[in-house]
Amino acid sequence: MKNLIFALIFSAGLCTTLGQSKSNLELLDIFNMEFISEPQISPDGNQILYVRNFKDVMTDKNLSNIWMVNADGSKNRPITTGNHNDSHPRWSNDGKKIIFKSNREDDRTKLYLMWMDTKEMVPLTNTPKAPGQISWSPDDRYLAFTMFVPKENKSIIELPPKPEGARWNKPPTYIDKLNYRGDGQGYLKSGNTQLFTVSIDGGTPKQWTSQSFDHGAPEWSKDGTKLYFSANFNPDEALEPMNSELYELDLKDGKIRALTDRYGPDTTPKIAPDGSKIAYLGLDDKLQGYQLTQLYVMDVAGGTPQLVSGDFDRSISNIQWADDAKGIYFQYHDKGETKIAHITLNGTVTDKVGKVGGLSLGRPYNAGDYTVSSSGNIAYTLGTTQHPADLGFYSKRGSKRLTYVNKDLFSFKAVGNVEELWWKSSHDQRDIQGWVVTPPNFDPTKKYPLILEIHGGPFLSYGSVYSAEIQAYAAAGYVVLYANPRGSASYGSEFGNLIHHDYPNHDYDDLMSGVDAVIAKGFVDPTNLFVTGGSGGGVLTAWIVGKTNRFKAAVVAKPVINWTSFVLYADGAAFFSKYWFGKKPWEDPENYFRRSPLSYVANVTTPTMLLTGEEDYRTPIAESEQFYTALKLEGVETAMVRIPGASHGIANRPSNLIAKIAGILAWFDKHKAQK
Repeated sequence: MKNLIFALIFSAGLCTTLGQSKSNLELLDIFNMEFISEPQISPDGNQILYVRNFKDVMTDKNLSNIWMVNADGSKNRPITTGNHNDSHPRWSNDGKKIIFKSNREDDRTKLYLMWMDTKEMVPLTNTPKAPGQISWSPDDRYLAFTMFVPKENKSIIELPPKPEGARWNKPPTYIDKLNYRGDGQGYLKSGNTQLFTVSIDGGTPKQWTSQSFDHGAPEWSKDGTKLYFSANFNPDEALEPMNSELYELDLKDGKIRALTDRYGPDTTPKIAPDGSKIAYLGLDDKLQGYQLTQLYVMDVAGGTPQLVSGDFDRSISNIQWADDAKGIYFQYHDKGETKIAHITLNGTVTDKVGKVGGLSLGRPYNAGDYTVSSSGNIAYTLGTTQHPADLGFYSKRGSKRLTYVNKDLFSFKAVGNVEELWWKSSHDQRDIQGWVVTPPNFDPTKKYPLILEIHGGPFLSYGSVYSAEIQAYAAAGYVVLYANPRGSASYGSEFGNLIHHDYPNHDYDDLMSGVDAVIAKGFVDPTNLFVTGGSGGGVLTAWIVGKTNRFKAAVVAKPVINWTSFVLYADGAAFFSKYWFGKKPWEDPENYFRRSPLSYVANVTTPTMLLTGEEDYRTPIAESEQFYTALKLEGVETAMVRIPGASHGIANRPSNLIAKIAGILAWFDKHKAQK
């Protein structure tokens, strides 16, 4: 966390920069950027716990502590301290205790219990694996949680005994599962996530499940005798990754009963305050790339589920019952903005809070969180284009901002201005939304170089939120355009499925029309255009340089270049082939190659850099290596940047995010025309 002494000096008005002009952000400032997450409002709505996330420049780690503030903004202070990771705070139902996860003692993540009157704390678990999702029992005497349980995957390879003292290599690794590695996880250990309970008095956790399938977050019944969870118990679950159901676990006899039965995912069970109903999320799977997640309610005793959100053309997430059990709060994305709304059981939707975001520090993705109290007060992550997530509070009297965790930094560092922009696509005149970021001290009479930055997914969305990466480009003197072309989330089912089995294609036209719309404003140099994007944005960047030479240089980050190799290398082979193509590569090779940027490599003349994490198992680095070699064979100026130890989410360490930004700027600065 930033030096508290410095903060006190600053607040006293003794900072020497006070009153002086602001300087531009620098890459090292990323280590000074904080954000809040996991806002947890107390049951009575009067206090809020939140996680304050910060970085350590000396150890290159992302760290976090838990803070608490009154709903009126007073008494904002830490309840845990130190350079470690404290997270996942959860109030007991009576508001007198909290549990949280921490690696404070020995770098092993454990569950901790804290009494809120004395702030005394004690570890409740000492398990080899870290606890996962956690929930309090209704009487606050027990916790239910998920935890990974290893299981031996016996090899069929038997080696002869080695002579005494011989130094042989480690035995070969025997793999026989479709899903054998995961991005950010590496090669997967054999085993599954199981359900446990533990008393708050401590002791040995009790394991309740042992099936060879992963079990979802547990939810207690009102009387504390049952747990509800979601799981995919299909024998061919690796080939049917979306086909999960809701289950009831009876804690009296350990029996498990299925509550749903359809083709499609049913997840996230939430019990109504009166214990009579279960709300959950799901959909009837049509094997489309983009499908709306919908809200259902069913009686705990059984019966036909009721589709509550059938007329709502947005995906629903993060559901929480209202205290009267007559409605449900939820979170959704709408035209680049994350909102919190309330829906009655007959489907009437009322928006409550907007500007919920700020959890994606690197790029401007829509990502936020909230909790609601019994009185209807809401604590949420407040995110705008000018700052990462702070803590917001909503009551019947309105919304207000409770924290300013980056005030010390942004008081003397300038941030680029962000303006929303809409335009018509040249392909079909559809309305496309984007945002234009101008450098600090922007002069509209001058001509600036432009960076087009493209989001991944592709079924995700950018929005009106802060982005350290985008702001770094603006600080370096570039105008930046980021946009939500067709296929992006937050615009409804029809817009999202415009790229179903047709990606990339006309999203290219949407983006080029956006570039033209910014150029028409008069402050962009049309001979100084650059393009970059990561993941799905890397796909589109590679596609763009194969379709046009209007850009001076490109950086293709963590891309898919060859859909055939991607589907067979990525950590979701069954999903990508089934939902994004409808056929396996050998069943439709022409379509796989037609949609691959590799098919246009002979057209490329744009100097192009490839940038990927060496431990990326979502879009493995072999994809970048293919394009790099192909461009070299074609005589195109190219380079490859490999981020050591980085997975698909490159910024798993602060220095990795800095390295990514520095690499992109170095390549663009190298090819920028000097005026």
